Amino acid sequence: MAKIDMGRSRFKIQRRLGVELPGLGKAGALERKPYGPGQHGMQRKKLSDFTVRLLEKQKVMFNYGLRESQLRNYVKNSKKIKTASWVDTMIIALESRLDNVIFRLNWAPSTPGARQMVTHKHIKVNGKIVNVPAYTVKPGDVIEITDTGAKSGNYLQAKVRPRISSVPAFLTKEAVAEKEKAKMVSKPLAEDIPFAFEKRLVIEYYWKVK
Repeated sequence: MAKIDMGRSRFKIQRRLGVELPGLGKAGALERKPYGPGQHGMQRKKLSDFTVRLLEKQKVMFNYGLRESQLRNYVKNSKKIKTASWVDTMIIALESRLDNVIFRLNWAPSTPGARQMVTHKHIKVNGKIVNVPAYTVKPGDVIEITDTGAKSGNYLQAKVRPRISSVPAFLTKEAVAEKEKAKMVSKPLAEDIPFAFEKRLVIEYYWKVK
């Protein structure tokens, strides 16, 4: 998969979007320069309706480390489910991704770091190695880190400097020797998305997608 920052600074992405995205793994992007990057970053610019919707969609894409084609697939699949707003269904699906769960457990410093741990076979679900970052974790699933994973740089970095201060309510974890074991105790809620997010704008951006 291509790097999610596509060669751009993670700070610049967050400054351009005007919000800190925990999944990018670097805090403090807006502390010193709470405006867009570049020489014209401090100038007030009137954004078109399309640009406003685009930027809101990009928050989701960058936080969860997705390509546009991947995000569109989530949109399409979510629109097939009629029991709730499709954007809520999409957020729940994204929060249930294994790489996101690993990040939200503070086992990795960022979503890319969590994805690396999964692809390197450092993660078990219900006792079996799972190396697919998009794997959907379900309520009742038990997530463990392997002995090798517990020694990895991503895990050790996250333990010293966790990116998110608390674990969301849909997850629990406990210490097991020098490692940790976790469980998804319920489905995530749409409100569990860890950054400021305007659903309406994303709904409007993808209104044509079937």
